[in-house]
Amino acid sequence: MIYSFVCGLLRVIYKTLFRLEARGVENIPQEGGVLLCANHISLLDPPTIGILLNRKVHFMAKKELFDIFGFGWLIKELGAFPVKRGSVSKESIKTSLTLLRSGHVMGIFPEGHRAKGEDMGEGKKGAATFALRSDAAVIPAAIIGNYKLFRKMIVVYGEPIDMSKFKEAPKTEAADLATDAIMSRIAELKQSV
Repeated sequence: MIYSFVCGLLRVIYKTLFRLEARGVENIPQEGGVLLCANHISLLDPPTIGILLNRKVHFMAKKELFDIFGFGWLIKELGAFPVKRGSVSKESIKTSLTLLRSGHVMGIFPEGHRAKGEDMGEGKKGAATFALRSDAAVIPAAIIGNYKLFRKMIVVYGEPIDMSKFKEAPKTEAADLATDAIMSRIAELKQSV
């Protein structure tokens, strides 16, 4: 209830202020675990990749945010769960895998931090590891624009990335290969508009 209300409100705000448009929404499976992997340019990115979808999107958020009176409760209601700053705790890994294996949607930014300028940062192995261990559909997404008022922002959702070939690779290489594939696909989507 709260999630639907806040998403509806943010849709109006983002569409008005940033002329937000989504492309490729049909690529998001309507059932089953989904890992949305997007580039990261702003603190505004989590709502950007989630509010135009018909499914609730869960995100990791730094633990300190949950200590802010009222705000912690709100982001928990909106699907966020805590992660220790600077590292991924066993608890957040367990929560992520449980969400994905239970058929939920989780958003993640493989760069691990916001990238400055047009270039994307190097991808970290977390997203690929979650994908390989959960069997969730991996959907690359590109956020295009710069959050300037009344200038168009676009989110492009790509087709699912086939992760089966990476499962056949040696375990020491699988996450690296999958990470490279995810980051390459996000970069392609950024250039597609």
